Amino acid sequence: NSIIIADVDNRRGIQCSRENYQNQRTIISNIDCAGLTIDQNGDLYVSDSKKHEVRRFKIGDENGILVAGGNGQGSDLNQLNVPSFIFVDHDYSVYVSDRNNHRIMKWLNGAKNGIVVAGGQGEGSSLRQLNHPQGLIVDHLKNVYIADCRNHRIMRWCPGSAGGTIIVGGKGVGIQSNQLNRPTGISFDREGNFYVVDCLNHRVQKFDINEV
Repeated sequence: NSIIIADVDNRRGIQCSRENYQNQRTIISNIDCAGLTIDQNGDLYVSDSKKHEVRRFKIGDENGILVAGGNGQGSDLNQLNVPSFIFVDHDYSVYVSDRNNHRIMKWLNGAKNGIVVAGGQGEGSSLRQLNHPQGLIVDHLKNVYIADCRNHRIMRWCPGSAGGTIIVGGKGVGIQSNQLNRPTGISFDREGNFYVVDCLNHRVQKFDINEV
């Protein structure tokens, strides 16, 4: 019955009651939390864009456990460069939007190095490249959906694929229903509808994933 919020400019994560938003408390302090998510056990995962790492926290834990990055800013497989959005699957693998490396990384539970699962071919707009990726979701088939922010498109990357497929956008910057302007967040609902936070168009768009 609560909402967990990445309070970025205050460098903290807070927990708010859904019934009374003024009933809130700080659960993580002194962290540049660019993104967060919760696994099926209720553990909280937070990406720190300044320390270039992702940590897992139990409620009440102040330090957390390193699960991705943490070896300084860089592009090696054990490093991140301004991580943002994160996703945790049922195997507790952590997927990270490695924003300034223009790639999506996957850290298996307990691994010291990550695996590039999308992008990683430098900044660009080809189907093998990403440009400052943001929101991501992984479905039950391990397909990775990515808000490819500065390419103004949503990509789907299948496991083992050398390139992705454009499923929304990719028509240049604009305000038409098939255009985006720096998309950031993405989400599914239980009916298979797909939602995109179309940031600089100041709107949220809804799509039927089976029709795109």
